[in-house]
Amino acid sequence: MKGGNQDALPLSGVRVVDFTQVMLGPCCTQMLADYGADVIKIEKQKIGDLSRWSLGEDVDGLNNPIFSSLNRNKRSMSLDLKSEDDRAIVLRLIETADVVVNNFRPGVMERMGFGFADLQKINPCLIYAVGTGFGLDGPNRHKGGQDVLAQALSGAMHRRADQALPLSIYPTALADYAAGMHLVQGILFALLHRQKTGKGQQVAVSLFSSMLAMQMQEAAVRMMRQKDLNWAAFPLSGVFETTDGAIVMVGAFKENPLRDICAALEIEDLSKQQRFSTHDLQVAARPELQAVFRENYAKNTTAHWIERLEQVDILCAPVKTLEEALADPQTTVNRMIVEATSSSGSPLKLIGSPIDMSDAPFAIHRPPPQLGEHREEILAELGAASDAA
Repeated sequence: MKGGNQDALPLSGVRVVDFTQVMLGPCCTQMLADYGADVIKIEKQKIGDLSRWSLGEDVDGLNNPIFSSLNRNKRSMSLDLKSEDDRAIVLRLIETADVVVNNFRPGVMERMGFGFADLQKINPCLIYAVGTGFGLDGPNRHKGGQDVLAQALSGAMHRRADQALPLSIYPTALADYAAGMHLVQGILFALLHRQKTGKGQQVAVSLFSSMLAMQMQEAAVRMMRQKDLNWAAFPLSGVFETTDGAIVMVGAFKENPLRDICAALEIEDLSKQQRFSTHDLQVAARPELQAVFRENYAKNTTAHWIERLEQVDILCAPVKTLEEALADPQTTVNRMIVEATSSSGSPLKLIGSPIDMSDAPFAIHRPPPQLGEHREEILAELGAASDAA
């Protein structure tokens, strides 16, 4: 279970009081915990993080795979924040903390007496990190924040390879993960700033802003040139079915990619025809070109076309299932699957860290916590700290 020297990790000695749940906040605090922070997860008694219930009844109870994927290397305290005794515990924890993180709607922490202004009075050096759906101010500040809503309101959902296709939800939580990683960045920036100034500050991100940031190229083209930029709609790119699966091709970054694609397909060089001779003409003729590609790719296997395209240096890849991607040798080489044992003895298989540090390697130091598992341990530490004071 334990790997490496946790005290040597970059965030060793940083204490994080974590009020987050579901994904935006937990993926942020898990990254901090992976690299040494002491993350203390504050959970509602008997219920805990809502992601503990995402799969309904599960063989591992409240430590289902969704919760486990987001909460390793943390400690859990289950508290009743309406209880004066438990509120006093939280405030004592915050006195010892470097960072407090929450992803409630704006105003929730303030109503509990745990807003930035409240906590700064008892810990002026505190970094107060907030993840919301749409921002701390503005017309949508009180709107429920959720990944799919951010996809829709940011314009990302409207953009697709072919406008004839129906609108759809992207099946991976892009906004949650992007905002979570932006929150990690903000916290690290604030820690560095505190080293220089001695001051804490508030750090805020939102799902909405993170989705806009992911579209920085497209937004700049729209605002400055009044044009649409859609990488998925380029005429020489696309996903095409083969006899045994599908292939994705990116016909770009070359002087004449259409010529090379035609060579791989063993058809006439369409780039010699006037109507396909420039990029703009190819854009106008995209439906016709895509039909040619579909017809020809359907004649042979994915492996056949990968070999042919790579011979002429056209970017391509097979379209894999998640199961196939997890079994890919590159996944193993990159150490992206980690195995451990839960505190109840069940086997764990989780995605590791995408950050590979030569002197601070990732490891699971603690399994995802049972609800309230570390309450007494943390209380004992607080008592010892009080005695020492």
